[in-house]
Amino acid sequence: MNVTPLDVNFLAVLAAAASAFLLGGLWYSNGLFGLVWNREAGMPVEKRPHKPRVFATGFILSFAAAWLFAMLLPDALPLGQATLLGAAIGACYVATSFGINYGFGDRSLKLWLIDGGYHTLQFALYGLILGAWR
Repeated sequence: MNVTPLDVNFLAVLAAAASAFLLGGLWYSNGLFGLVWNREAGMPVEKRPHKPRVFATGFILSFAAAWLFAMLLPDALPLGQATLLGAAIGACYVATSFGINYGFGDRSLKLWLIDGGYHTLQFALYGLILGAWR
């Protein structure tokens, strides 16, 4: 297993982080889940644009998650398994952690499914990109 922080493909990590950012833009757009997410989160349906700080924070955190995933991704794992591992991490670590918070926060199942679905696909993309670009 590769656990050295500087022994990762920096461009692959950058591409993985960018994929999460692009997926989020699409996933939370009004054309997909944005309107439902806003309603379920108690936000105005037509909210104001986010400040640049929100986008910068999102990208930095996506980069950190992709970097750690790259460090822990086994070198010999086939591409399909790397993608499935990403989906499993997104669903079983990230989405379930959100689910605990959402349960105690009395947030809706729809909101959890939207956010959990995003993070499942986010990490599946990490596995796909990082597994393909070694």
